[in-house]
Amino acid sequence: MNTQPIRPALVEIRDGVPFAPAFGDVYHARAGALAQAGHVFLRGNDLPQRWAGRSDFTIVETGFGLGNNFLATWAAWRADVQRCGRLHFVSIEKHPLTRDDLARVLADHPLDELAETLLAQWPPLTPNLHRLDFDGGQVRLTLAFGDVAALLPELRLRADAFYLDGFAPDRNPEMWSERLMSALGRLAAPGASAATWSASRAVRDGLAQAGFMVERAPGFGGKREMTVARFAPRHIPPLPAAEAPAPAASRHVVVLGAGLAGASVARGLAALGWTCELIDRQARPAAEASGNPGGLFHGIVLPDDGAHARLHRAAALRLQQVLPGLRGRHLITGGFTGLLRADDGPVESMQAVLDRQGLPPDYVQALDTVRAEHLSGLPLGRPAWFFPGGGWLRPSDLVQALLTDVGDAVRWRGGLDIRSLARVADEWVLMTAHGTVAARAEVVVLANAFDAHALLPQGPWPLQRVRGQITRLPATLPGLALPRLPVAAGGYLLPAHEGMSLCGATSQPGDADPTLRASDHGHNLAQLARLGVSSPAVDPSTLDGRVGWRAVTPDRLPLIGPVPDTGALPALGRRITQPRHLPRLPGLHVCTGLGSRGITWSVLAGEITAAWIAGQACPVEAGLRDAVDLGRFLSRAARRSAL
Repeated sequence: MNTQPIRPALVEIRDGVPFAPAFGDVYHARAGALAQAGHVFLRGNDLPQRWAGRSDFTIVETGFGLGNNFLATWAAWRADVQRCGRLHFVSIEKHPLTRDDLARVLADHPLDELAETLLAQWPPLTPNLHRLDFDGGQVRLTLAFGDVAALLPELRLRADAFYLDGFAPDRNPEMWSERLMSALGRLAAPGASAATWSASRAVRDGLAQAGFMVERAPGFGGKREMTVARFAPRHIPPLPAAEAPAPAASRHVVVLGAGLAGASVARGLAALGWTCELIDRQARPAAEASGNPGGLFHGIVLPDDGAHARLHRAAALRLQQVLPGLRGRHLITGGFTGLLRADDGPVESMQAVLDRQGLPPDYVQALDTVRAEHLSGLPLGRPAWFFPGGGWLRPSDLVQALLTDVGDAVRWRGGLDIRSLARVADEWVLMTAHGTVAARAEVVVLANAFDAHALLPQGPWPLQRVRGQITRLPATLPGLALPRLPVAAGGYLLPAHEGMSLCGATSQPGDADPTLRASDHGHNLAQLARLGVSSPAVDPSTLDGRVGWRAVTPDRLPLIGPVPDTGALPALGRRITQPRHLPRLPGLHVCTGLGSRGITWSVLAGEITAAWIAGQACPVEAGLRDAVDLGRFLSRAARRSAL
């Protein structure tokens, strides 16, 4: 999917009603936005009655606009004593408002508390899916910024209701196209409903062709009629193998590995009402690679804005959304005022990339040398990318915060070294080196870094174990210049904290040496030159540090998703070149290969895994999920005719 820059909406107030000059239409009827939302979309979808007693209910909206439909639905959910356990509202908007404009149009809103809460989390206007959590995670809003025709087919979810709320069909025809209506049918859960203020014949015919039974209903605000519909197709095609949720009536999962990946998976599942048994060979969580004293988190910018850039942007922005709440409840050591990544420039070319991709300054900025040096406090000698939402933190603090946050939903079991995994009846059985059964469950997630490789079935899983050594530097070292905020360029250097700084790190595939090496400290010190920092006068052999191992893939993207059933491939008699069509082992998932960006990736990787297991809305587009799917390596091999 090719992304396009997000162009914010222009909103005028005409006769007291918000008006969109680009479409020559009002955002809502003069009779009132909330009244329209209640009549057309809530009552038009038989809400709140239809969500009563449900554990989860998902609504998809085409056209977020000013957010009134979401606010009205949220208020109705809050007021309903029989409300569903979790409400997920997914809304697509091609031209979202800036935070300032949204604040202006929502000023003095009747639902002022909810409006202010929404504004506080309003994301940067980047072409992504942005996930916002409210009411302790029971209400989740996913904002999909971009063209509805491109984004709707990329959603992976099952919708219980649709709010069709684009501008009038004659003024915004792409919002009502036959292709769009067909995409609604592919997303609809059995019995899903739809409602729209439009009574256009083309809209009704499009819904009918997509498998909906269509009716007219009394309209609102002077309109005689509106349209309501119920999904009742003659045939529902089976889901692709990778789309089917895990078979787990118990809603219980065993997660193997208690680092950033495992803790994030546990958190993601707990948010969906699942319980977890978290197992690790160490006596405490975050004792291996996630035990480093500090690490960076930030997005990236690439000229083509391909899958790597989009995935890292999504991951960085999701962490940016989650961190303030976690920090408000738990101690997380770190620096949260931004990060600089030096670049060879020139800055004019860097800015041209941002302009072409439409990336806003609250996500990333291109700074010239003078501004970069002023912000960092270092003589960088070149321009830099500034990520305002980036920074550094202690990974073990983040792991502990993620696990503490979910409370009793996670049971911790340390000191268990799992060496084998077997499918027995409808369960996976995990065994120690002595053949003792340590745990059994319908669903297991391998989040144990490189060690997952030994538990996977035979297949082309190119997971590499890469040694990394970091160096601890006393802040008082003669000649050592330290930055005001984290700075990276190949290597990295952190600001002083408690009298120490960190720099690093080496990257040594296949190196199993656990001892600190003076030569590696020397390598880390030499990298400081790229940051404009002279190597301090110190004997590397006197320095402290830490050695750990990352799990890394050749394409530098994680391995996530249900494990392909490689044994079933020969019987198919054909090559499968798309990951989503590969047969899968029931209930066995992975979340590993986060590499050197484990902090950045952690929360999003955990939520992708959890959504995949539970059959809930995926937090990234389908094409991006394919890019991290473990099965991508099988599909690539098939395309090379290796299978």
